[in-house]
Amino acid sequence: MDRREITKRYLIFFVGLSLTAFGVAFITKALLGTSPISAIPYTLSLIIPSLTMGNWTIIFSLLLIFFQIILLGKNANKIELILQAIISFAFGYFIDFSMYCLKLFSPDIYIIQILSLLIGCVIIATGAYLQVIADVVMLPGDAFVRAITKVIKKKFGEIRVISDVTMAVIAGILCLVFLHELIGVREGTIIAAIITGFMVKFFLYKFKPLTLLLLPESISNNNTAVEIPENNFVLTISREYGSGGRLIGKMVAKALGIAYYDSELIRLAARESNYSEKTIENNEQKIDNPILHDLYMWYTPTAKEEDLPIIERIFHIESHVIKELAAKESCIIVGRLANHILNHKNALHVFIIADMKTKIKRIVEIDKLPPQEAEKKIHNIDTERANHCRHFSHTQWGQSKNYDLTLNSSHYGIEKCVDIILNAAKQSK
Repeated sequence: MDRREITKRYLIFFVGLSLTAFGVAFITKALLGTSPISAIPYTLSLIIPSLTMGNWTIIFSLLLIFFQIILLGKNANKIELILQAIISFAFGYFIDFSMYCLKLFSPDIYIIQILSLLIGCVIIATGAYLQVIADVVMLPGDAFVRAITKVIKKKFGEIRVISDVTMAVIAGILCLVFLHELIGVREGTIIAAIITGFMVKFFLYKFKPLTLLLLPESISNNNTAVEIPENNFVLTISREYGSGGRLIGKMVAKALGIAYYDSELIRLAARESNYSEKTIENNEQKIDNPILHDLYMWYTPTAKEEDLPIIERIFHIESHVIKELAAKESCIIVGRLANHILNHKNALHVFIIADMKTKIKRIVEIDKLPPQEAEKKIHNIDTERANHCRHFSHTQWGQSKNYDLTLNSSHYGIEKCVDIILNAAKQSK
């Protein structure tokens, strides 16, 4: 990055930091507790009021930086630590300035307090969104969590949840011991912890045009920004397990004389990454507990790529591979949300379905399973695909509006489905 872009990114970051500080102050003034990361500084400011909330925020942040040095030792990045220290002072002063600006704001009606809390969460999320897209440095709280993950080899989202809960519990204990009531930690702390991360993720997804307006350089720096020639024809096939979508794809590819990619994507993704083919195959579309996964992901918008859950990293790798294949030649790509990944003018997106009886019969023949086990496998794999689609595309798997063509292979048969797709392909070219 040149000096101009770095300056712009730091400007965006500090605007985001000031908004985050104002959001923290807004939540705090709602008197329903404060955000988890600010719970301990706020509680200490109530116990020892000679130091402001901003002062305690600086002290607490510097303490987290010290813990990073202890955890990482010689692997600690000195420049990052210095930047974190500078940010700690700025954040603390921003909080105090925000609290001063809001000194006359003191809602005493519960519904107004809840509304103020929600507004504060939106402000924090907006500030965090700007910090994330600036991508220059992590706040000490996030960097401390990242340091722990490096040492104990756990997921960022899991440790962030544990960290926030621990900070809230410590603040609660301090309140009970010294103030004899829960002031710094209340229902607002829980609400802020749950919804703020979700809002940041939502803003990152919905505000992409704003991101590109603020940082157009990010297009050229994004390794997934692959240009696909208009004359390349791409057919994506999504399918219910056992519907015959893979067979249909192979037959269409042969008839059109174009490349066919399915399991080959695993080998290509392994080549693009440090993962083995087996690791990618076992993790590429599996979200075992979507609710828990979403909870962890609410906490990871500020995480670096290497700190994300493996399914997130594999999706990014496969997305890049899929775009490169579509840019290289006309082809057919099966599964892996290729219809969502390829927003290409000369593309045809197909979804293949079948009734359960047909799917069970096909899986019994292919996998040599008893009918009951075949049905269970069909249900499990289709559920995994639906969860995967919902998480990464924010759409419902199999919903007709997400595809150009939906075909029932039980009704038409494999050969007829192939003919229909070939006719549609001629219309698309």
